[in-house]
Amino acid sequence: MKNRIFRNFLFLFISFGFFSCVSQKDVTYFQSTNTKDSLTAMNVQQAYVIKLQTGDILSVMVNSLSPEANSMFNPYVEASRANTSQNITNNAPAAAEGYLIDVDGNITLPLVGKLKVSGLTVKQTTDLITEKLDKYLQQPTVNVRLINFKISILGEVVRPSVYTIPNEQITVPQALALAGDLTIYGKRKNIMVVRETDGKREFGHVDLTSRNMFNSPYYYLHANDVVYVEPSSGKLTSTDRLVQLLPLLISAVSLLTVILK
Repeated sequence: MKNRIFRNFLFLFISFGFFSCVSQKDVTYFQSTNTKDSLTAMNVQQAYVIKLQTGDILSVMVNSLSPEANSMFNPYVEASRANTSQNITNNAPAAAEGYLIDVDGNITLPLVGKLKVSGLTVKQTTDLITEKLDKYLQQPTVNVRLINFKISILGEVVRPSVYTIPNEQITVPQALALAGDLTIYGKRKNIMVVRETDGKREFGHVDLTSRNMFNSPYYYLHANDVVYVEPSSGKLTSTDRLVQLLPLLISAVSLLTVILK
């Protein structure tokens, strides 16, 4: 019984010291600015559509009635299998599969040659390749995917890392969910998004506690965006607070020990 009282006292003392200053408004997501519109619907923002750019890597899968022609247009598939087998043996990282958009915005396909795809959407690129291949293949079907859509998530999240997005579309809440959500010390009102557009670097901010974030131009993330979660002052001062409270804690424990004897 005495040990249980001691443990409860110690837990409550430490919890009060660390979390007494945390406000519910600082950690609750998607709060309404008006208490009367808690059920009000919002217009859905148009989803972000990728525009291809230099450095992107495209998976271009071509199928037609000719298996021989298919293998010619999909050479990296067989190379990928060979690389995978070799990498299992020597533990080397696998090479990126697909067609790299060069500095001039082009990819190079067999027979077709160079195609300007920088600035196009994935669908526009698919239609362009299909049109070019129609003269060489019977009833070609083309599937184009961007395979190096990556975002970086840093700061006060559970799992900071670089994440590859397979479906070419992701929002800030989805990205943070991938990273295990924010820690208790993360600033939810000031999520920074670093983005490079047309040779310029932008620094945008998103407030997770406000529903207005759904209308932010940074709600949908772009390829190579960096999401940074700033630490709150609570984390920066927690160590100092512990040092300040430690003498008081030791005194309280000593007094409690004497009382429970």
